[in-house]
Amino acid sequence: MKLALDTNVLGYAAGIGDDEPKRQRALGVLKTLAKQNLVIPTQVAGEFYNILTRKGGHPPKVARKIVLDWSAGIGLTAASATTMDAALEAAAFFNLQIWDALILTVAAEAGCGLLLSEDMQDGFVYRGVTIANPFAETLHPLLASLLEILP
Repeated sequence: MKLALDTNVLGYAAGIGDDEPKRQRALGVLKTLAKQNLVIPTQVAGEFYNILTRKGGHPPKVARKIVLDWSAGIGLTAASATTMDAALEAAAFFNLQIWDALILTVAAEAGCGLLLSEDMQDGFVYRGVTIANPFAETLHPLLASLLEILP
């Protein structure tokens, strides 16, 4: 199954913040799912750069290298004009923040079945993409099955 990653998963994996259990969970999830086809929407890459420089205190050139390394290792998926149109529709009709709608729409257009996100509504399905919170106490069954953990 193809999966998209939200910014918080990358941020925790990169050690941003003081939450060591979430860092370990993010790293474990990414390691376990490394054989899956993972993608980073371009919106997420931009947000990741932002948290690396602002919250992480990384100099811009270091943050740039980190984002490029993650993007090269996982894969970057870009939005188009039609993607933005669909994201605006999703934001309007499903009461989503526009940037979350853009991430979700990029994931849908990339053919993802799951979007791993702590911030979006766990279990919400849009155009075949299910949002799953990898930090939830009880994991969504799709994510749990990929991680081979019983819900």
